[in-house]
Amino acid sequence: MAQPFRVILIWPLAATLAGCVVGPNFTAPTPDTPTAWSASVSPVTADQASRVTAQAAAAGAWWDAFNDPELTSLVKRAAAANLDAKQAVLRIAEARAQRDAAASAGWPSLGVNASDQVNRLSESTPTGALFSKVGQFPGLGGVSIPNPYEQYQLGFDASWEIDLFGRVRRSVEAAKADTEASIEDSRAVVVTVLGEVARTYIDLRGAQAKRRIVADNIATERDLLDLAGQRRQAGLSSHIDVVRAAAEASAAEAQLPSLDQQITVDINALSKLLALEPGALRAELQAATPVPPPPPLVPIGLPADLARRRPDIREAEARLHAATARMGVAVGDLYPKLTLSAGGGYQSQSVSTLTNWASRFLNAGPNVDLPIFEGGRLRANVRLQDAQAKEAALAYRAAVLSALHEVDNALAAYGSDQVRLQSLSATVARNREAVELARQRYASGVGAFIDVLDAERSRQQNALLLADGTAAISTDLVVLYKALGGGWEMEQAARGPAVGQSANLEAK
Repeated sequence: MAQPFRVILIWPLAATLAGCVVGPNFTAPTPDTPTAWSASVSPVTADQASRVTAQAAAAGAWWDAFNDPELTSLVKRAAAANLDAKQAVLRIAEARAQRDAAASAGWPSLGVNASDQVNRLSESTPTGALFSKVGQFPGLGGVSIPNPYEQYQLGFDASWEIDLFGRVRRSVEAAKADTEASIEDSRAVVVTVLGEVARTYIDLRGAQAKRRIVADNIATERDLLDLAGQRRQAGLSSHIDVVRAAAEASAAEAQLPSLDQQITVDINALSKLLALEPGALRAELQAATPVPPPPPLVPIGLPADLARRRPDIREAEARLHAATARMGVAVGDLYPKLTLSAGGGYQSQSVSTLTNWASRFLNAGPNVDLPIFEGGRLRANVRLQDAQAKEAALAYRAAVLSALHEVDNALAAYGSDQVRLQSLSATVARNREAVELARQRYASGVGAFIDVLDAERSRQQNALLLADGTAAISTDLVVLYKALGGGWEMEQAARGPAVGQSANLEAK
């Protein structure tokens, strides 16, 4: 009874020590952010079409602000079908499995076993020689030890490591933090995918707008070519006017292939984002529509809001949490490990006597493992985990700093491109006036044909720049939304039924 009594006495001590958790406790970092954006959030000019405000940014479907049903449809389908997003969801499942595996170390393990073994001891050893000699005299005192002999066993074994110093709990804490990091990584992938869909869609509509401008220019150049030919036949102009007009028409036509290529590339890029084969969206997107305009007001909130909104910052925080917890695991390895183990069952040389009471066996008791000399391996691991935790802290600071720069740069681009667009709009309006005046002067015979061509060329070039500028503003807004970390809040609603796998994973 002495041994079971000693085992019972160990339990109060183990329960007392099990409340200890070594290593540093994680404290969520406070991001170092300015009180306001350095780029202006007020209108640069009074007539600016879209203004940025410091009001709290609305969470969710920022793409609805463009009021483009086709863009909204593409975003939702991409969220449901994009392969990168699906891979990120599977990484969440992997992290949860690793978390469950780490948590299992805190529970007892129990197993059963059964065996049938034939054993033979070497007669060249003292034990084997003794067994062989005794086995030759089966009647000697009723002792019979054959060599070889067969042994049957049916039993169980159980063990439980008492988490005295919290090593297992720190492992579970680290695994949970890794899971949170995987979830935030999945959200960051969603933000990137949705932003890329919107950016590519706007680029497509911009290319289609430029193609329409070029097609109109070709028609205009052909009209000028006809006009120059008519005046040449009437003896009112020289042949050089006809040659110049033909060259301008050819130059305009040469712009179409590159624009058609850009349109194809954008349609294919959107198809890939939706996990479709090349050209699958051509019939849907072939018809040109205007570039989706930005809303009049764009609330973006304050810099301090970024840490709560951007999933990459929250992922960096979770990585820091995991690294801090692993420091506790490394420190816990320096302390003793207490394992309670037990095993028992039946052993016999024949199946007929295997379950007899006399065939039973049992072993039970605590086992204490105390590291004495490991060649510095354990303490080196503590230093390693400490360095990795410091590295994770710097990575968190870098993520916050990068986010601040991204938003500030996006704000600067959004404001400056609107000012540029206003100048381009005025320039194109004056170009139209210049074209009309040059044509009138040429038709009345007081102006040169080269003046008409120059005026048309300037108008065409600035019209293309105006189309680029219009697309650039909407693209800038997409970049700003992405920098603010918006979109993942609505991922389940945006993905629809196909995102059931993600919803189920995050519900566990």
